[in-house]
Amino acid sequence: MSQQILPPSESWRRIDAWLAMHSAFDLAALNPPATADEVRDAEQALGIQLPGDLAESLRCHNGLSTWATLLPEQSPLSVSGIVDRWQTRMDVATENDGLTTRPWDDEPWWHPLWVPWAESADGVAQVIDQRPSPNPGRLGWAGHSGGGDFTDSWPGLAHLLHAVAQALHDGGGVRDLHPYLTEEGNLWWDEEDSHELNGQPLRPAPVGLP
Repeated sequence: MSQQILPPSESWRRIDAWLAMHSAFDLAALNPPATADEVRDAEQALGIQLPGDLAESLRCHNGLSTWATLLPEQSPLSVSGIVDRWQTRMDVATENDGLTTRPWDDEPWWHPLWVPWAESADGVAQVIDQRPSPNPGRLGWAGHSGGGDFTDSWPGLAHLLHAVAQALHDGGGVRDLHPYLTEEGNLWWDEEDSHELNGQPLRPAPVGLP
């Protein structure tokens, strides 16, 4: 039997509760909910509706006020950040033929129906694929060079957030990454049996709530 995936709002509720107990700094980095006007303006700028899971997530938190590692590889963008990253990618792709799939790539460098919802520490965009396909809403990466990468992608944003909430409350990892707390009490994700980060100790994150 397949596992029931929680909606983004319920996963965020569980993540928030865990952060409130174990990592107050990371909780404080999460922005308040996006307004309906902000979401509507973003949709007008992109020319498409935001994916349902992303809109629901933004109604919980409008991204982060600063880059943080409360998710394994992704730092969620605000509505304005989504529009900014999308427009920048569109500008670069238009100027450099980046909307065309190269013979040696499976995906173009960028596509208008990729919605950048988060980014990695080095600025690589994690996108939600809105193209008509058998896998609508899947997550992938759009790097600085080469085509987009949907290898071993998450089926959707709800699946990723569900996995994060489950790891924090029930133990285990999110694929190959496990939750730790730094010496300052910030959430960090790393390989199993990791013990330090930049010479500073890491400790396994507490599981669940007291």
